[in-house]
Amino acid sequence: MPGALQRPAVVSRLSDLIGCTPLLELATTETGSRLLLKLEMFNPTGTAKIRMARAMIDAAETAGELRAAGRIIESTSGNTGLGLAVIAAERGYTFTAVVDHHAAADKLRAMKALGAELVYVADDGTEELATAAREELAEDMARDADNTVFTEQHNNPANGVGYFPVAHELAAALDGRLDILIGAVGTGGGLCGTGRELAKLVADFTVIGVEPMGSIAFGGPAHDYYQSGTGTPEGAEIGALVDFDLIDEGVKVGDIEAFATCRAVARTGLLIGGSAGGVVHEALRRLPSLPPGTTVVALVNDGGEKYMDTVFDDDWMRERDLLSPEVERAVEDQLTKLRGNR
Repeated sequence: MPGALQRPAVVSRLSDLIGCTPLLELATTETGSRLLLKLEMFNPTGTAKIRMARAMIDAAETAGELRAAGRIIESTSGNTGLGLAVIAAERGYTFTAVVDHHAAADKLRAMKALGAELVYVADDGTEELATAAREELAEDMARDADNTVFTEQHNNPANGVGYFPVAHELAAALDGRLDILIGAVGTGGGLCGTGRELAKLVADFTVIGVEPMGSIAFGGPAHDYYQSGTGTPEGAEIGALVDFDLIDEGVKVGDIEAFATCRAVARTGLLIGGSAGGVVHEALRRLPSLPPGTTVVALVNDGGEKYMDTVFDDDWMRERDLLSPEVERAVEDQLTKLRGNR
C-alpha cells in the first residue's frame, strides 16, 4: 500500500497493532474498474470492531465514567466483544458480554478465552437473534452499578469515531481516488464513521450500505437471518449511528447469496465472514456496469476463520436450506472472468 499509514516496527501492546490494514484487489473489469477489499481481519482479533471498542473505552475514561478496576458491559454478537475483551485485559477492567447463541461459537469461545464473562439471554440450542433482549439486560446490569459502563455500541458516538482512521488509511493508500465505498450496516458506526471522515478527504464518492434480507433499516419485511454482527432485526431499534443522509443507497442481500459468495471467494485463497460476503456479492454484481476506471472499496469487517462451523460447514448450511452450489458457481464464474482482467 504505497503512501499508506505505517505502524512502528515494534509495539508494546496488542492494541497498538490496530489499523493500517491492507487493500486487496479482488476483481477488475476490462474497462479498468476495480474492486478493492479493505481487509479488516488483519486487526487484532481478526475484525474491524476492535477499532471502535478501543474508541468507546477511551471516551468512557475521558468522561470519567470508567476508572481503575472498573467493569465494562456490552451486548454483542461477538466481534465487538472480542475487541472489548482485549482492551479490558490490557487496562485491567472486567468485561461482561451479554450474548445469544446466534453468534458464531468460535467468537463466544474466544471472548471467554480472553477473560470475558459471558451472560446468555437465551437457552442453548436457541439460534434466534436476540438483540433487543441482550441490550435490555446489559442496560439493567449496568444501571446504578458503581464504576461500570454499558458501552451501548448502537448509540455510542465513539463507535463512529473509532473508524475515522479507516478513512485516512484509504485516502492515503489511494491518493484520494475512490468512487464507491460499500459496507455492511449494523450499528452504522463502521460504514457511516468511515464515510463521514472520508468526505473530508475525498470528493464525490458514493456510499452504499448493505444489510441482510430480513433486517429493517432499509425497509421491507422483517424475518430471521443468519448473517451475524450486521443488520437490525425486528424488535430492535435502528441505531443512532445509522446516518441515512450519508448513505446514498441501501440494499439487501440474502443469506444464500452472502454465504455462497464467502465460499466462492474462499476458493481464491481468501476467507471472509458472512456479512462481508453480502457486501462483496453486491459489489461484484455492480462492478461490470460501472463507468470505466471506477474504484470500489468494500469494507471486509472480519475473516472467515470464525465461521467454520456455519458458513463453511456443508451440513450446517444444508440443514438451514442455505446451501446453493448454483449460486456459488455463478459467483466463481464471475470472479474467474473478472480476475482474468488483472
